[in-house]
Amino acid sequence: MKQPPRNHHFELEILRVLWTRGPPRCGKCTDAVNEKKAMGYTTVLKLLQIMTTKGTVRRNDNQRAHVYESCLPRGADNANWPAHASARIEGSASQLMMHALAGSKASNEEIDELRRLLD
Repeated sequence: MKQPPRNHHFELEILRVLWTRGPPRCGKCTDAVNEKKAMGYTTVLKLLQIMTTKGTVRRNDNQRAHVYESCLPRGADNANWPAHASARIEGSASQLMMHALAGSKASNEEIDELRRLLD
C-alpha cells in the first residue's frame, strides 16, 4: 500500500480541522486553524490547493464555495512521524526518545508502557 505523503505541520493542522469538523468552507477552516496558528484565508486556501494536488484532500466542486474534505483517514499522518523524526536526528531511536521525553514529564503509565515496549 502506498504511504500518504508526509505533511507540513500547517497542512497537518488543516487535516485536523477537516477530521474533527467535517468538510467546512475555506473561511471556516481558516477560523479553526487560527485557534492554534495564525494563518490568513489565502494561505489556507493555497495550502488546500497544494494538498489537493498531493491527493490528501479533495474539493467539492458541486458547491460554489471552496469546500474541502480529507482523503486520508484520521491520524494517517501519525504513522509516518517516528521514522521521519528519527531521520531528522540521524536515525537514532534512542536520541528520538530522549528528545521526546525531554520536552515534558512522562506519566508513570507512559514510563511503564515504554518499559514494556523496550522489553
